[in-house]
Amino acid sequence: MIKGNFKRDADGHLVQFTLTGHADSGPYGSDLVCAAVSALAISTVNGLEALAGFTPEVISDNQNGGYLSMSLISGMSGEQVNISQILLENLLLGLQSVAAENQKYLTVQTINE
Repeated sequence: MIKGNFKRDADGHLVQFTLTGHADSGPYGSDLVCAAVSALAISTVNGLEALAGFTPEVISDNQNGGYLSMSLISGMSGEQVNISQILLENLLLGLQSVAAENQKYLTVQTINE
């Protein structure tokens, strides 16, 4: 199962997400849940770099159980914050949609500071 955890700061902004585990919803290379989660997450990280103009802190480890963690950096401009929030909220919505149809393979939760 993939577990998605999102963290909001005191202002309600998404500031971090972590994805751990493997969906195991199909054979390796044909796991549609894993593919959906990976595509959404990688697209979001790439979007932060390309559209918001900064490189977030990213830690990944595909070899030991599937792990991707992304944290926003400090010192972003107001526009960078706005763009990052749109992208991260879109990621959260996308993952919640996948989880609604695949509860056995994906859970998503949001934690407020």
